[in-house]
Amino acid sequence: MALFTTNIFIDILLILVTIFVFIKFYFTWSFSYWNRKGVETLPPSFPLGNATELFLRKVPTSDIFINVYNKMKQKDLKYCGFYFLTQPNFVLVDPELIKVILTKDFQYFTDRRIYANEETDPLSTNVLTLDGSKWKVRRSKISPAVTSGKMKMMFETLFNCTKELTAWMNQVAENQEVLDTKEILGRFTTDVIVSCGFGIECNSLKNPNSDFRKYGKKILGESPIDQLKNLIAMLVPKVFEIIKIPVMNTEATTFFMNIVKETIKYREENNVTRKDFLDLLIQLKHNVRIKDDDNVGELKSNDSEQLLTVEQIAAEAYLFFAAGFETSSTTLTFCFYELASNPDVQEKLRNEIKKTLANYNGELSYDAVMEMSYMDKCINETLRKYPPFPTIGRICTKNYKVPDSNVVIEKGTAIVIPISGIHYCPEYYPEPEKFDPERFSPENKSKRHHYTWLPFGEGPRNCIGMRFGLMQVKVGLAVLLKDYKFTVNSRTQTPLIMDPASFISTAKGGIWLNVVKI
Repeated sequence: MALFTTNIFIDILLILVTIFVFIKFYFTWSFSYWNRKGVETLPPSFPLGNATELFLRKVPTSDIFINVYNKMKQKDLKYCGFYFLTQPNFVLVDPELIKVILTKDFQYFTDRRIYANEETDPLSTNVLTLDGSKWKVRRSKISPAVTSGKMKMMFETLFNCTKELTAWMNQVAENQEVLDTKEILGRFTTDVIVSCGFGIECNSLKNPNSDFRKYGKKILGESPIDQLKNLIAMLVPKVFEIIKIPVMNTEATTFFMNIVKETIKYREENNVTRKDFLDLLIQLKHNVRIKDDDNVGELKSNDSEQLLTVEQIAAEAYLFFAAGFETSSTTLTFCFYELASNPDVQEKLRNEIKKTLANYNGELSYDAVMEMSYMDKCINETLRKYPPFPTIGRICTKNYKVPDSNVVIEKGTAIVIPISGIHYCPEYYPEPEKFDPERFSPENKSKRHHYTWLPFGEGPRNCIGMRFGLMQVKVGLAVLLKDYKFTVNSRTQTPLIMDPASFISTAKGGIWLNVVKI
């Protein structure tokens, strides 16, 4: 009996050893992929490849790709390899190659590496995530709804949201309270997005527990499990395509789907129209021609393929909300931090705001904020130092030979553009840690390659909501800076350290400012 038990133990041990050897061989072979193609990589480690720090969430994603970029830039390489687990990624270093891949040879890289599943996560299939011809059709539908003319149409609705913001700021200044910048500006941008996107007044500045604020936080992943799901969906989206469980918070999905359906039903039954994004989408549902202000493409009447379903409208409205409130509040927060840290820059911008408003009888308008050129410089420099997302991803859709090389990127390979690395490259931005809006003067911009500033991406798949995002950032800056002075409070940890657990650039410990009314 003892001999029989021993034999079973030996057999199990041999099986386990065999499995381990096979797995080890598989990973070793997988980690030699780029070496076999003659592409240099940083040494991968078992089992997470080059993504160990990324999965452990102990180092900010921005720092990881600044490190990768710097090491390859020092070797004068135009590209390198990177492994997420055993998945090979092709990292672009050279801005000219980035330009070629995002624009000239875009037809090889039309798709993003973002999880989408209409069946299990109906709100996930939108213009950001769709691939191939589906993306092209949807983009052609949505583009006329986000032109500069449509932004101008929404301006009054946006501006009305600043009344509660100034009321809140008055209270902070009068009571000499410390401003939790990210939280308050997050509530402001939530109110803006909900009002301009859904035509609903949610007043999260008055009620921080409003449904939109609550479910907005759930979108970003409040629990460690949600954060892990988001990470896996971002790095290895095929996992959820196989196991077919929802990535998005189901409560948030139900909330956004219901709110859109109810709002559409009410507007259609009561013939209600409103100058907001949802109204433009409803026009697409009824095949109404949308005027193309910026010549970005116009819907053809009687084109049944251009019709949007209620579910598709919900997905696009959800994207408008999810992509808008957090990224804009992030940019505003970091911009106020830098202005508070650089009082001379703050004063210069304040003077521009007051001078411009004087030319418009003291009234803030769309045309007025568009004239503020120094404000543009400050926002651009903020987005350089703190791009909301530290990388851009694409998928190679058919085999592609890299120009001036023998390297062929195979179909299905992920492409990574390390925005944070490029934005902190001393070759393009001397003293990259310094906040210097003059980097974006016409003269200085002309000296740099255009593809060394990429917070919104570039090419046909650039950020479709860029205009709206910039507009609400400009309005927030103009409304507050003209009446208030900001300084950094001692509760702010300086220099800033990015939170490694956050997918969007976020300062660990928050950004706290002092506010004085002037």
